[in-house]
Amino acid sequence: MNAVVHAEELSRWYGIVMGLNHVSFDVGPGLVGLVGPNGAGKSTLIQIVTGQLRPSSGTLTVLGEVPFNNPRLLRRIGYCPEREALPRDLRPVEWLYGLGLISGLAPSEARGRAEPLLEQVRLPREHWGKRLSQYSKGMRQRVKLAQALLHQPELLVLDEPMNGLDPLGRQEMAQVLKALAAAGTSILISSHILAELEALCRDFVFLNWGRVLAAGSRQEIRTDLSHWAERLQVRCDEPERLARHLFEAGVLLGFELDPACQTLHVQVKDPEQFYARWLELLLASGVTVYEIRSESRSLHQIFEKVTA
Repeated sequence: MNAVVHAEELSRWYGIVMGLNHVSFDVGPGLVGLVGPNGAGKSTLIQIVTGQLRPSSGTLTVLGEVPFNNPRLLRRIGYCPEREALPRDLRPVEWLYGLGLISGLAPSEARGRAEPLLEQVRLPREHWGKRLSQYSKGMRQRVKLAQALLHQPELLVLDEPMNGLDPLGRQEMAQVLKALAAAGTSILISSHILAELEALCRDFVFLNWGRVLAAGSRQEIRTDLSHWAERLQVRCDEPERLARHLFEAGVLLGFELDPACQTLHVQVKDPEQFYARWLELLLASGVTVYEIRSESRSLHQIFEKVTA
């Protein structure tokens, strides 16, 4: 599968300040979350992806091309920045129509795209006649998304798109983005709150202090951050016997016993290998297991720990 965004030893300096420090990763098609605390390098990376900055060293390609000073490529990218500069006195249809003309669309095509886009981003029709100065932050976020989609981009880059949305608005935004991805649009979403993206994105890039901590799917990230081993809680009739058997089999990093509750807490070295051998290990132990439950941390918890 070809990478939509490919970075290799990418760096960007601001004088003596390092914005990105030799980062390498691939972003594939679909929904990909770019996650990091404030100051992690997310904005710098987005500015390079969208052609606003030139790398200081290393390379970055988008859809197989270098984005800086490349108008042909930029026509294939939609960008929704965190900051906004919407014209206060225009209505959303007027704003989209004007942008369509600036982008080179024929008047009929620009007009024909405006209203369907507002419907697509779920901006309630009763607000279409209002000026943008009367819009809430969440409503302006929807207009910004419609603006980014106006020229039907192949890659959509969204910087903190959930800001200002209430819980229902976040759910609706997630549904809109999932539908876009299902229709073939690649989407890179930046956020400093992983919990917003964990149920939405398939893959992730974790940034902190200008470096990539991990990149890939949930399982690949768990493997990269290998010190966060899989944790399991096992209720059985003989927890001490099971702990000894599993430890001697070499599948554990450690364990804790709670004999009073007939419970064993274990840290697994290799989850895939452990689950593949679990039935064999259980039968060989001679222990009766009542319940097994995962205590694994979510990606959100992992990311909070490694960036603390």
